[in-house]
Amino acid sequence: MRSSARPLAALLAALTLTAGLFAAGAPASARTGDVAPATQASDVSLAADPYDWKNVRIDGGGFVPGIVFNRSEKNLAYARTDIGGAYRWDQAGKRWTPLLDWVDWDHWGWSGVVSLASDSADPDNVYAAVGTYTNGWDPTNGAVLRSSDRGASWKAATLPFKLGGNMPGRGMGERLAVDPNKNSVLYLGAPSGKGLWRSTDSGVTWSQVTAFPNPGNYAQDPADSSGYGSDNQGIVWVTFDERTGSAGSATKDIYVGVADKANTVYRSTDGGATWSRIAGQPTGYLAHKGVLDSANGYLYLSLSDTGGPYDGGKGRIWRYTTATGAWKDVSPVAEADTYYGFSGLTVDRQHPGTLMATAYSSWWPDTQIFRSTDSGATWTQAWDYSSYPNRTNRFTQDVSSVPWLTWGANPTPPETSPKLGWMTEALEIDPFDSNRMMYGTGATVYGTENLKNWDSGSQFKITPMVKGLEETAVNDLASPPSGAPLLSALGDIGGFRHTDLDAVPGMMFTSPNLTSTTSLDFAESSPSTVVRVGSADAAPHIGFSTDNGSNWFQGSEPSGVTGGGTVAAAADGSGFVWSPEGAGVHRTTGYGSSWSASTGIPAGATVESDRKNPKKFYGYKAGTFYVSTDGGATFAAMASSGLPTEGNVRFKAVPGAEGDVWLAGGSATGAYGLWHSADSGATFTKLSGIEQADSVGFGKAAAGASYQTLFVTAKIGGVRGVFRSTDAGTTWTRINDDAHQWGWIGASITGDPRVYGRVYLSTNGRGIMYGDAPDGTDPGTDPGTDPGNPPGDAACSVTYKVTNQWSGGFQADVTLTNTGTAALDGWKVGWTFADGQKVSQMWNATPAQDGAKVTAASISWNGKVAPGASVGFGFTGTLTGGNTVPAAFTLGDEACSTG
Repeated sequence: MRSSARPLAALLAALTLTAGLFAAGAPASARTGDVAPATQASDVSLAADPYDWKNVRIDGGGFVPGIVFNRSEKNLAYARTDIGGAYRWDQAGKRWTPLLDWVDWDHWGWSGVVSLASDSADPDNVYAAVGTYTNGWDPTNGAVLRSSDRGASWKAATLPFKLGGNMPGRGMGERLAVDPNKNSVLYLGAPSGKGLWRSTDSGVTWSQVTAFPNPGNYAQDPADSSGYGSDNQGIVWVTFDERTGSAGSATKDIYVGVADKANTVYRSTDGGATWSRIAGQPTGYLAHKGVLDSANGYLYLSLSDTGGPYDGGKGRIWRYTTATGAWKDVSPVAEADTYYGFSGLTVDRQHPGTLMATAYSSWWPDTQIFRSTDSGATWTQAWDYSSYPNRTNRFTQDVSSVPWLTWGANPTPPETSPKLGWMTEALEIDPFDSNRMMYGTGATVYGTENLKNWDSGSQFKITPMVKGLEETAVNDLASPPSGAPLLSALGDIGGFRHTDLDAVPGMMFTSPNLTSTTSLDFAESSPSTVVRVGSADAAPHIGFSTDNGSNWFQGSEPSGVTGGGTVAAAADGSGFVWSPEGAGVHRTTGYGSSWSASTGIPAGATVESDRKNPKKFYGYKAGTFYVSTDGGATFAAMASSGLPTEGNVRFKAVPGAEGDVWLAGGSATGAYGLWHSADSGATFTKLSGIEQADSVGFGKAAAGASYQTLFVTAKIGGVRGVFRSTDAGTTWTRINDDAHQWGWIGASITGDPRVYGRVYLSTNGRGIMYGDAPDGTDPGTDPGTDPGNPPGDAACSVTYKVTNQWSGGFQADVTLTNTGTAALDGWKVGWTFADGQKVSQMWNATPAQDGAKVTAASISWNGKVAPGASVGFGFTGTLTGGNTVPAAFTLGDEACSTG
């Protein structure tokens, strides 16, 4: 059971991307610049119809290395993930709100969050240090993002080095910190030998603290030639002693943790001008956390012999008395009894002297959580052995809201199912509520709201506190014509049969349990037949289902298989073709009781099936397309030319039409785009006007259309996004917007064969997104007129939706639909606020406000709106009283109907 660490997947993604840097300080709510993307000449017609997007619910699924509570405002908390962005806690809904969905394709690495900081002097301010890899897998430098509206909108300061949200050591921290006395001052601990950095203008500009003496020297694996394990983990946390400053003046005493086993903690007593190693500190360990209990002047260190998050064989907890300089080992257990390191560390701000810590790397039989109420003099632990292997727990655990957290396991004691967790590096007691504690694991966020039961001798209750936080990396998606609407192939947790998109599935695929599913397929004319392949510690790497993925059985596999690769099912389920890692392409009839090698196709080729002819299969590798007409026994190379020879390439055959194939992929240094073949790959035609494309899928045809709806992730007209075509690729409509980009989305896309317009989209860390047209109508049908909402004077309709609201502010999305027969060429939407609201920042439109009257005008790239198409924009605003939704809207000087 691993976290969302997918360096290989990220490397493959990086090889297909072109990098560009945002200007430091540019606004970043939907894009990080005021300048719209350059429009390029195209012979395709391009419209906009932003969808309503939601997550297919899984709840969690990846590593949560950091949780941060604001110290001055109750219920304000944030969580960071290693590849899936940052989140803010919504107390009313008991859920997490994603904050970085605007991160675009070229800056996909900014979805990795290495640190968060919430400003206790001004709780509206929040900062995020972003960047996924410090080696060549991520082509983009890191950045510090800053927000003055709790993450509703952002500005970016690009750094002259990379950050590593998914690198070794990512559970240490927090590397980013705001001076609690002078909040214009921030510090950032950098990796890769870049040292300590400081901003004195609230994160707008950054400079290196040249006086800081030690950039760190610890690397997980110095011999790793990829640069992943060999990177210096650097400066890993910054902690202020707020007692040594006053409001408006910089804090004097600052503590910094360094990845150096001989010199792991430094201090400044003059506001960062000079620094020195603290004498007497523990050696032989790395300080994962440094937490100051300012009420009694103790600095606590959680120490491990490695940087984590997976490894760690020894650990200690030490206490430093800031007034006297005395050090004391206050570890819960003797060093000889540890087989793990300590990382998670928190103090109870309501009860000085109460602290907790985690044994983050205790994988078996479970993680351990320790608690002290006397400043570390004595400890109790979450579970003890009664008589081995039986355990006595101080807690109960209820995962009924996320039942798959049991992994379908029935382990032998002392293991239990579910577990308390693993990789438990984030641990925080709510500074306003001693009963609430949250902690992150490699798969979820757990928490309790009756923690004080621990001290009274009764059990406290642990439940998932992860709703809204979706952190899976998605490798493949399939939407059968009957049965469950969606089947998923996921990294780390295998995948699911999704019978209800808005409900958490009961269990991931089991029998076999694959740690990561790399590919899945169903038989087009017999959708109950499903196959999946993936990674596993040992054979098997393949499973079959005859009931649409409800139940599974293991298949045998060819000799030499080391990983899942890709797999295809015959249209009628009579056979399968598999291209696994470690072995060449093979075929089987039945359900994999025996396999025979396919000929005429190279090892490592991607395989797919024709969706009508059960004897026909396809393959692709390095610019050559292959076809088999005998069930995969033999393949022949096609003479088609001009296809991509490098980069990621994905292709699919259209259901119900033999030989109809679409191929997407390539690289910026070679052929790149979207190709179509109507003759089983004998010839391919490249679609003009599509500069780049990375995945393609099909959905239900529009009413009156003779061809299935196409969906692609692509770059069209100079704009990166998700696109739909209802006329076989002649015209395209962008269906996402700049606020919904999700970084790298190239792995898989598919429409729904039963619901027109619905699309399922993979992300690399934000789970599965699904989108529906905002009005839910088929463009080939007449939706009629709502008699309670008569049409306005202009041929337009406006929908206005408040998507988020907090004390003193809110966020809203607005959609303008052209209901006329002529295209709009430039537009200006107007409305009047009833409660004195003020627009703070707007994206995808230019705002103007005069008193209560507001207008939003088109910008250069979205002014043309075709008949029936829509365009969206959004904004953040301030409020002092109510937030009544505007009752009427205008286009120019004429009234629009309201949606």
